[in-house]
Formats: sequence, structure tokens, C-alpha cells
Amino acid sequence: MMETSARLLRLLGLLQVPRDWTGPALAERLDVDVRTVRRDVDKLRTLGYPVHSTPGTTGGYRLGAGAALPPLLLDDDEAVAVAVGLRTAAGGTVSGIEETSVRALAKLEQVLPNRLRRRVAALGAATATLSGRGPTVDADDLSAVAAACRDHECLRFTYTTGDGTETRRVVEPQGMVCTGRRWYLVAWDPSRDDWRTFRLDRMRLSLPAGPRFAPRDPPEGGVAAFAQRGISVGAYPYRARIVFDAPAERIAEHVTPASGTVTDLGDGRCELVAGAYTLESVAVWINFFDADYEVLEPPELVGRLESLAARLTRAAERSSGAVSP
Repeated sequence: MMETSARLLRLLGLLQVPRDWTGPALAERLDVDVRTVRRDVDKLRTLGYPVHSTPGTTGGYRLGAGAALPPLLLDDDEAVAVAVGLRTAAGGTVSGIEETSVRALAKLEQVLPNRLRRRVAALGAATATLSGRGPTVDADDLSAVAAACRDHECLRFTYTTGDGTETRRVVEPQGMVCTGRRWYLVAWDPSRDDWRTFRLDRMRLSLPAGPRFAPRDPPEGGVAAFAQRGISVGAYPYRARIVFDAPAERIAEHVTPASGTVTDLGDGRCELVAGAYTLESVAVWINFFDADYEVLEPPELVGRLESLAARLTRAAERSSGAVSP
């Protein structure tokens, strides 16, 4: 049996898992009887930890939110995951948390055991972050949008489109999607009577949030799938469908969530649906995959391919005499 102090730490760690623990379940984990569990819970309460309990056969214990942040008890993999996340956040797409992330990482590394400190240090020493110049999202705005999604509160904001047009929007937020470079909000727009995707860096929020709304079923496929369709196709003036004579996993290696979607058709074939600002760019891009293909739509893309083929043929003919055998 563990000593009392070690047992209390173990009990605190179990209670930090977001679930209701019954007395017998805790007793089994701690290898003690239920009476000892009750005494240990009372000790935690004396130390200031808000351990809530509900009576009955379906009741149990749960750690609530208190006035102060309790010590977090992390296993090895959790500690490394948090350290990697903090290091990534220090150079990510959310502004205002860079310095905070560095301070939190320094505190975490200070208390890590030597074996874990070496793992985290190795990751930091071997990893370099390329700082992009793309748009960032304010951390406070990100939290406000997340809270509105959670509490089913309408969001009011001014939205700036790609061409600089500003519109006032009042929407019912459903969820957020991060592509690694940008953050997007998926929401129901009552004025359009349809689902819409908004870039968070183009939103200027009007806080506090608006009135509550009744939750509705998410768009087909879920928030992430809807955002991907909007990002990769809906935001562009042209939509292309191409069938490749290649397995889906091979084509998908070269397609990001923001550039298109790949569907497995079986028999070693797949379909790519992608959006673009120009058909010329699609004509060039689909030849990077090194696979035979057929254009399903739009028919105008076939003409662009013919022009590209003629240009490549001319370039090869003109260059053949300048290249030594």
C-alpha cells in the first residue's frame, strides 16, 4: 500500500481526469478500501481542492474548478506532448501567446525528470521553426469565438472579404478548424439561410456575444469536412474534377486540406476535386502528380491543357539543339 502522501497525489491525478469516479473504482485503483478513499477526499478538501461528490449508485467524485490552479500531474507522454505543444505555440499562428508559451515551457522543463528533460531538449535542439509572414489570430479573439461555440451564443462581427469588401454578420457559431496556417469558423448564417466558413483573421468581433440560439445539427460530414470543402473549392472562382489512374494515397500525399479533396474510386483510381483562381494554374499543377488522368470538369480546362502541351512541345523542340548529347 502506498504511503498517505503518495496516495493523495495519486488520487489527485485520477480526479484530474474529466469523469465521475465512484468510491469503489478509486479504491481499486489505489489498492485501499472505500473508507480510506473518503478520508483521503476529505484531506484534499482540507488542502483547498474542490472535490465534488454526488450520492447514489450513479454518483461519484469529480474535481471541480477552484480559486487557484492545482498542480497538474502528468505522465511521461503527457508531459512531452505539452512541452511540444508549448514550443509549437511559441512560433505559431496565434498572436499574443508567444511569450506566455515560452515562460510556461521554461517552468515545465525545470520540473521535468532528467529522462524527460533530455527528450524535450532533443526535440528542441533538432527542430527548427520557419516563421511565416501569414496572418495571425489574436488569442483573446480565439477564446471569445470558442466560448461562443461552446455556449451557443450568436457572434457579431465585421467581415472583410478577399477583395476588401466589408460586411456586417450575425451568425450561429458551430466550431473552429485550424489548417496549421489559418483558423476558420464554421457557422450558420441566418441572413443567407446556409452554412458559411469565415477566416478568423478577417473577422473584427463585436463583444460581448449576442443572444443564445438553439443548437442545430452540424453540416454534412461535420465541421472539418465542411470547412475543407469551402477552403479547397468554395473560395475559388473555378472548380476542377480530375480522375487519376493512381491510388488515392499516392495523390493525397501532394494535396493539402486547403488545395483539394481526394476520393478513392477503387481499382487503383481516385478523384481530385480542387478550386483555383485560374485554369492555367490547374493545368500545370495536375501534371506534377506523374500519373495519367482524365478531366471531368470544367470542359474549358481541356483547352488549357492543349495550350500547355503545345507550349511544352515548342520548348522541347527549341531546346533540343542547345543541349549537348
